[in-house]
Amino acid sequence: MRPWLALLAAAALLGCGGVSETTPVRYLPASFAELPGWHNADPRSALAAFSLGCRSPSGLRAPSAPLPIAAAGLGEALTHICRVAAEIDAPDPAAARGFFEAHFAPYRVLGPDGPEGLFTGYYEPRLDASRAKRAGYAVPVYGLPPEAKAGAVLPARAAIENGAAARAWPVLFWAKDPVDVFTLHIQGSGRLELPNGRFARVAYAGNNGRGYVAIGRLMRERGLLPADGIDMPAIQAWLRANPEAGRALMRENPRYIFFREIPDAEGTRGQIGVRLTALASLAVDPAFIPLGLPLWLDTNWPADKAKPMRLLVVAQDTGGAINGPVRGDVFFGSDRRAGLDAGRMAERGRYFLLLPKGK
Repeated sequence: MRPWLALLAAAALLGCGGVSETTPVRYLPASFAELPGWHNADPRSALAAFSLGCRSPSGLRAPSAPLPIAAAGLGEALTHICRVAAEIDAPDPAAARGFFEAHFAPYRVLGPDGPEGLFTGYYEPRLDASRAKRAGYAVPVYGLPPEAKAGAVLPARAAIENGAAARAWPVLFWAKDPVDVFTLHIQGSGRLELPNGRFARVAYAGNNGRGYVAIGRLMRERGLLPADGIDMPAIQAWLRANPEAGRALMRENPRYIFFREIPDAEGTRGQIGVRLTALASLAVDPAFIPLGLPLWLDTNWPADKAKPMRLLVVAQDTGGAINGPVRGDVFFGSDRRAGLDAGRMAERGRYFLLLPKGK
């Protein structure tokens, strides 16, 4: 979806941190019989996502953590599996399961606190916007300023929104709702509905070099929302119901995101450069999980915490709030349901990394 997911959904809003890249991690051999729910799984979407990933211009990303397979062997094995995936016909769930069982071996991923970690969600928001400033469309969606070079520190959010600091910056679109634009900054990309009924799409291009402050954490500390009721939809509702206080609160996060327009047909793209697949693409910490490989996810659905969410997903994205050996961000898609589910997703869970068996 973006070259770097700076701010991710509930984890970013709530200030959910992670552990450093030096955290110990272990990969313990397992079997497909040990994967909860595998025998009933339908991994056809994951197979399609994996096949898309095989076309990635950036290729396999080996993590810095030592894996049970050498990096060179990993790349060679994956190249072979990608060739097979390009020719396979998987008309039913059993055939798709058979493909993964034939070419991969599952490994439990354990961090310093064991096999469990935090799983959140993200999505592609939709917002109303115009290419020209007009009545009702007054919130800028900025392109990358010329001075936004690597390592540069630009003015903070408050100074940018006050206007003077950004007077000469390129404006790609003018949006209706400041909360929608703030959400766009959190998610890193979005789809814009224009007044003529057509759509445009923007993706992450860079940031102002400032640190990120989670307004969800500030709201919890100040008692603005109940501690057990802080999720994306609740935060958005509070910001809209309290426009002045909400504007001031959003400005306490100095991080600001710049965008680039991409063709609408490209869809939401992940770190490896291919279109993300709803409920089959996962953002991970690439220090521990190789981008491009499948994982069996075992957590709970946000709408029904008693209902297991057991899916085969593919590591295709990263995020500034996604840190640690057992940490993931599920891509839910781009419709309204996706936004609700992603905003409420903050579940404990575990995953199994599927490593290539080799030829």
